[in-house]
Amino acid sequence: MSMLVDPVTTQLSMPDMVQQLLRHFTSLWWQSEVDTPDYGLTYTADEQVAREAHLKRFQDTVTSEAKRAPRSAVERQATQERILTAFRAFAGISLGFEAGHMDALLERGLPQVGTLFAQTARRFDVSIAGRDIFQAMRNVWTMNCLQLMLGLPIQLTPAIFAYSMLYPYTDNYLDDPTISEDHKKAFNERFGRRLEGEDITPASAHEDNIYKLVGMIEGQFSRSEYPQVFESLYAIHEAQIKSVYLMRRNVSPYEVDVLGISFEKGGASVLADGYLVAGSLTEPQAAYMFGWGAFVQLGDDLQDVVVDAKDGLSTVFSHTAGRWPLDSVTDRAFHFGQQVLKGLDCFDAPTAEPVKQLMRRAVSRLLIEAAGSADHLYTTEYMRQLEPHSTFRFSFLKERLKQMAGQSASIMGLVEAFARFEDADAPPPFPLP
Repeated sequence: MSMLVDPVTTQLSMPDMVQQLLRHFTSLWWQSEVDTPDYGLTYTADEQVAREAHLKRFQDTVTSEAKRAPRSAVERQATQERILTAFRAFAGISLGFEAGHMDALLERGLPQVGTLFAQTARRFDVSIAGRDIFQAMRNVWTMNCLQLMLGLPIQLTPAIFAYSMLYPYTDNYLDDPTISEDHKKAFNERFGRRLEGEDITPASAHEDNIYKLVGMIEGQFSRSEYPQVFESLYAIHEAQIKSVYLMRRNVSPYEVDVLGISFEKGGASVLADGYLVAGSLTEPQAAYMFGWGAFVQLGDDLQDVVVDAKDGLSTVFSHTAGRWPLDSVTDRAFHFGQQVLKGLDCFDAPTAEPVKQLMRRAVSRLLIEAAGSADHLYTTEYMRQLEPHSTFRFSFLKERLKQMAGQSASIMGLVEAFARFEDADAPPPFPLP
């Protein structure tokens, strides 16, 4: 099956472009097969056990470092080197990373940007929690990878910092059950007006920080010269508002467009990443980023299927779970992701190739490991067929996830340690409001 042609029409407004991309990738989903896809490489049980030993060694290194969190810039540097050494050994053997992959991610400055972001976040808001810094840092690294794909150097820009910080500030506010729906609705209305460029008086210190972050993006990108940057921000804002409907417990898929809302939220999020990295995108680049975002949303929803089903949050997978096995819908997700990857050809920068190779591998790994953690929602035969394609045994993955969950406090302590800054540390690469 070939990918649908012309997913984007020239000179569309951002709302029209998002809706056309949404229709395109929704159609691609329904055209994707439900038969057995190519799950990728296979591993014997002995090979899985050998790789598990390296994963355990890496996780033990991180846990050990977390227990003796560094207290100075020199100690932080030493801690980072030990963790990176352990990661290289683990990724090279267990994940099959090659030297080019390591160099693309590590030698070009990804770890250093992570530390710089954590310290800049703490300078911006001394009260921000380590878990919120970690949540935002993952988006920073996503945008760093997009920089490589677009032929740009890895660096922390005002727009990357600000957009990544908006995640915990806005998402956590909207997810807080102690805040009334009326307050959330009023916040969304004010935030939307601020994204459109209005001079809005913040209703709280929390809201003031959010508006300052929007101001940092305005400081890097002129609204008149880069209108799509701000239109993409408003697009993800609208998608997040729609996603509230997915939180209605036991909602029927005939009442809410579960697939469409999920795709719009995931697609618009990565689309905004791209515009905030580069200022502008070609149509094929915009189409790929929207499709990749839709696929990653599927992967996230499969990872969270057990919790989402328990909490009544509607996703493609939680709606299916408990009613039918997840076998076919997961296979459709495999096929969908493989079709999305065909759009990678539009990235031709020399720095893009290692990242493209990793993204091709990520499609199978993301879904296989997510499925393995929810094996009770699949048929026994499907799990038996899928597990040999996993780098690790499913039982081992579930065990390690439980152990890491129990050590989350130590890990957040490590994030806090890297967020501390001293005179010897690098200053923010741009002025903070």
